[in-house]
Amino acid sequence: MVSTTPGAPTPGGAEDGLDARSVTMHNDPRFIELKRRLRAFVFPMSLAFLAWYLLYVLMSAFARDVMATVLFGPVNFALVFGVLQFASTFGIAILYSRYAARRLDPMANELLTELGRPATASGNVTEAKGGGQS
Repeated sequence: MVSTTPGAPTPGGAEDGLDARSVTMHNDPRFIELKRRLRAFVFPMSLAFLAWYLLYVLMSAFARDVMATVLFGPVNFALVFGVLQFASTFGIAILYSRYAARRLDPMANELLTELGRPATASGNVTEAKGGGQS
């Protein structure tokens, strides 16, 4: 039975073509390389951050004397360590943004254009049915 819902894709329509191209794209060597590049950044950085965070937690639990060491005035080692957690989070976000702009976005935009969804000048993908954000 054919769906009569307004806006629903019709069998054999443009949406079916996009679905077929999308499935085909998953086997494209460029798409596989794009996923590899993403994982090459995300997994090591996630592991490094998790280790850094767990070090903070373990030191807070088991090395209280070290964490209580006063560095100057009311500032102790634990406070500096905690602030560095926030700094490293922002640092990772900035690093990822630069990495994505340099190594991921150009390839992703090329693949999206090939799928029939052109990328805008800013690198964002326009909507398939008339483009842009509303």
